[in-house]
Amino acid sequence: MKIVTTSEISGFEITETIGLVRGNTIRVRNIGRDLLALLRMLIGGEVNEYTKMMAEAREQALDRMTAEAQSMGADAIVNVQFTTSFIMSGAAEILAYGTAVRLRRK
Repeated sequence: MKIVTTSEISGFEITETIGLVRGNTIRVRNIGRDLLALLRMLIGGEVNEYTKMMAEAREQALDRMTAEAQSMGADAIVNVQFTTSFIMSGAAEILAYGTAVRLRRK
């Protein structure tokens, strides 16, 4: 499955637009990460625990979007974007979305 942020894929032509596909996940902070983040605020630097949590959330959203596209018979997903929404204090939704398409090699 090809996944791109562009509207075209080099070497291929889109033969059919299947439709919107999306995948999401909601993640919450936990007390252990919060304590480590507070320590990082004192000494400075990246909050690795949150970086890892958000990276995992993006991958899970991508995996869910890809599974939806595969179930629709897509070869690729174009115009992929991510968005993050805060649900409540300490919780965020990560959404990946794009357009499922069928391709033919040029």
